[in-house]
Amino acid sequence: MPRPYLLAVILFVFPVPSALQATAQISLDPHAAAKAYVMYTDEAQTIAANKPATLELLFQVLSGYHINSHTPGSDFLIPTVVTLAPAAGIKTRDPHYPSGTPYSFDFDPGTKLDVYAGEFIIRLPVVASAGEHTLEGTLKYQACDNASCYPPRTVPLKLLFNAK
Repeated sequence: MPRPYLLAVILFVFPVPSALQATAQISLDPHAAAKAYVMYTDEAQTIAANKPATLELLFQVLSGYHINSHTPGSDFLIPTVVTLAPAAGIKTRDPHYPSGTPYSFDFDPGTKLDVYAGEFIIRLPVVASAGEHTLEGTLKYQACDNASCYPPRTVPLKLLFNAK
C-alpha cells in the first residue's frame, strides 16, 4: 500500500485527539511559529579601558515586519527599550537609539509613526575597567506588519567585550 494511503488509513482508524489537531494547526501559522521578530547579533568588541567608549548593539527586524522605534509617535504604542543589568567594573549611560523611519498604515495614511525596519544599531556609552566583561539585559519591542501589531516581546541580550 503506498505511504499516503497508509497514513490516511492510520489516521482514519486511529484518529488524532482534537487537542493535538489544534496544536498542529497553530504550529502551521507563520505568526505563531515566530518566536521573535527581531534578531540580536553579539559581536565581540574591544574598547579602551577606563575611558569613555561606545558599544554597538546590532539588531535585525525580520523581513515583512517593523517595530516601534524608541519614540514611536503615539502614547498608545510601545516603544523599543534596552534595559541593562548592573555589572562589576562597567559604568553605562543611557543608550543612544537611532532615528526611526516614518510609517503609516494603509487604513490611516495621515498618521505617521516612527519605526525600525531591517537592520538598526543602538549605541551604548560605557566606561569599563581593564579586562573581559559581559553586560546582560533585554530589548523590549512591539512588532507589526502592514495590517496589525503583535503582543510585545523581549529579547535577552548578552554583550561580550574586552577593555584594554
